Amino acid sequence: MVACTLASSAVAQSPATSAPARRVRKLEDTEVNILGSYYSQDGDHSPVTGGVGTEQLTDVSPVVIVNVPLDTVTNLNVHFGMDFYSSASTDNIDFNVSSASKSDLRTHLNVGISRRNSLSRVTKSLTLGASTEYDYQSFSLGATWAKESRDGNREFSLGGMAFFDTWKLIYPQELRGNGELVNTDKRQSYTLSATLSQVLTQKMQASLSADIVYQSGLLSTPFHRVYFREQELPRVEQLPDQRLKYPVGLRVNYYVNDYLTTRFFYRFYSDNWGVTANTVEVETPIKFGPFFSFYPFYRFHNQSAADYFAPFQEHSLSQELYTSDYDLSGLSSHKAGLGIRYSPLTGIGNVGLPFSKNRAHLKGIEVRLANYWRSDGLRAFIISTDLNFTLPGR
Repeated sequence: MVACTLASSAVAQSPATSAPARRVRKLEDTEVNILGSYYSQDGDHSPVTGGVGTEQLTDVSPVVIVNVPLDTVTNLNVHFGMDFYSSASTDNIDFNVSSASKSDLRTHLNVGISRRNSLSRVTKSLTLGASTEYDYQSFSLGATWAKESRDGNREFSLGGMAFFDTWKLIYPQELRGNGELVNTDKRQSYTLSATLSQVLTQKMQASLSADIVYQSGLLSTPFHRVYFREQELPRVEQLPDQRLKYPVGLRVNYYVNDYLTTRFFYRFYSDNWGVTANTVEVETPIKFGPFFSFYPFYRFHNQSAADYFAPFQEHSLSQELYTSDYDLSGLSSHKAGLGIRYSPLTGIGNVGLPFSKNRAHLKGIEVRLANYWRSDGLRAFIISTDLNFTLPGR
């Protein structure tokens, strides 16, 4: 939430008036972030074709995030984005190339409002969201409660989110006409999160977070094929209709000096499908002067396989649950890249707005590039940008 400041203004009075001067609170500027990313991947373990075949996919994702102070204690946040993707992998749902699933558009919108009580130092927020794609629609709602300590060095927050998804059941071409192959087209997800943030020293801050995630309904993907040892004809992926996830995370930021900061993150993850994972990430922002910085980063992830995973043609027909999705396999992955940010103290410049006499102030530009690779052969490249604007407050 954007912090609110106070600006005083003397109110003109006649000499005969003895009323005290009023203080007028000026709203903070509206913050606008325009983000964009390009993602490209390829591999040879597509779950659409049973754990073999191309995983080629490209995705272009523009996003706009707007944070508007409604008054000195209330903020409105709007997050709108789209995903334009093209996938040779999902195109193999049908045998004919250029099927409807080859490319698609996903749109998503989240609207949240937060309000801070300065006396109790409590911030409460509510969020509503929706997302739609060719084969599913999703609605979400959430709430967060956070309390800051009197000295401002500690904050504890609790949050909850609920997602309600509906799938359009699309089966592999050769398995259609055999009735419904899964039990439901609905999925529900519920998340409860707790975070404790603490300033440890003048140079070190840390936060500890824990989540409980419960999912029920359709947790498999109806167009993922699975091939068996005993027959050539595949079946659709079958997974449990319930899942519990237990991630715990630790984040530590250490200020070395005016030019160097280190950021460390660790997460432990476990679920009742048999997956256990560890993730470590390190980022080191380095400043060159007061307005230019770059930050190399590296992320390592390692996980065990789910109980229901096996590669192509290694499942048995006697099994009730099965998948050949390598996202649920035992694997390790690496992500390494570089971010660059240019943010002068006085900003970069002003930009005219359509249908308005006001001008937006461009505060900073950020570009981030990364390579990602997994032990199963998947490779990906990501480039993202962030333009940070402000609009004058009232």
